[in-house]
Amino acid sequence: MASTTSAADRKKALESALGQIERAFGKGSVMKLGGGADRPQIETISTGSLGLDIALGIGGLPRGRITEIYGPESSGKTTLALQVVAEAQKAGGTCAVIDAEHALDPGYAAKLGCNVEELLISQPDSGEQSLEIAETLVRSGAIDVLVVDSVAALVPKAELEGEMGDSHMGLQARLMSQALRKLTGSISKSNCVVIFINQIRSKIGVMFGSPETTTGGNALKFYSSVRIDIRRIGAVKLRDEIVGNQTRVKVVKNKMAPPFRQVEFDIMYGEGISKSGEIIDLGVAANLIDKAGSWFSYNNDRIGQGRENVKVFFQENPAIMKDIEQKILANAGLVADSMLTGPNTTETDDVDVETETAESETTDNVTELKGAASK
Repeated sequence: MASTTSAADRKKALESALGQIERAFGKGSVMKLGGGADRPQIETISTGSLGLDIALGIGGLPRGRITEIYGPESSGKTTLALQVVAEAQKAGGTCAVIDAEHALDPGYAAKLGCNVEELLISQPDSGEQSLEIAETLVRSGAIDVLVVDSVAALVPKAELEGEMGDSHMGLQARLMSQALRKLTGSISKSNCVVIFINQIRSKIGVMFGSPETTTGGNALKFYSSVRIDIRRIGAVKLRDEIVGNQTRVKVVKNKMAPPFRQVEFDIMYGEGISKSGEIIDLGVAANLIDKAGSWFSYNNDRIGQGRENVKVFFQENPAIMKDIEQKILANAGLVADSMLTGPNTTETDDVDVETETAESETTDNVTELKGAASK
């Protein structure tokens, strides 16, 4: 009986505490995680890439969360971010770009499908100004997608006002850490997709593992729910002319679904992500399109020899492409399994190579010592 009374007292005390919190901070300040009909569902915005949407596991980038897109120069970071903007605008959303690099091309954005007449853009003078504008836009609750391009270009005021050779150790990292602490809560409440584009740098003196790191310190790595690594792996040629880039994207962090999925697609110059090229690759992965040599077949009918000819076939037969797309979405689980990779493929390869080199050098040194001893 004492235990029953104790449990009842604990329940009453909890209800009293919850009531006190709601009076102080408003209704909904504390809620049960499985709140039935009131449980918040994760809303997403498509990336413009069918394969990447599947790789992310939830159909796109999550609303109310921070996403980081990073990679080498000319790898497609801004292109991918603008494709997200275009998809959000198609759904009636309002988008903004903070162009800290002062390099956004309106003509290119329009070619990717962005409505440049409605797209908000800011080209601030300093990192503090950039992040203040970002916070104000997010707090308004009226923005669906906010892109910051890029973290490396968020220059603190102290650095701008100082001399060219002055040292400002950790200044940008502290700026990012402080800003993200303020932004995170507002982003969640406003249900806004915030994309930080980042560059990569090489760490000096790294003997094992990948020497690559992103700029702006470690705060963004922790606060990001999704981190996407994008890299150019080859060229798309039409006869002798290069018309696009072959691109590999890896989801290196994902709080919403299993990470480490990888997808490849073509980014065509002046067009963006090639949807027809993705349909071909994903169709083959889902066993919907048969590939024998250079020939591709669908429902036992040959649809083209070589990827470029199949792309032309899809342009002429959009109904067939749409049918294959629907079947790919229906088999998304099978396709996603084929995208799974190891967490540190590149870094592991680097370690293996360096280990083998170290072992060979050790063997050579031992051989030389033995030779010297015999003499």
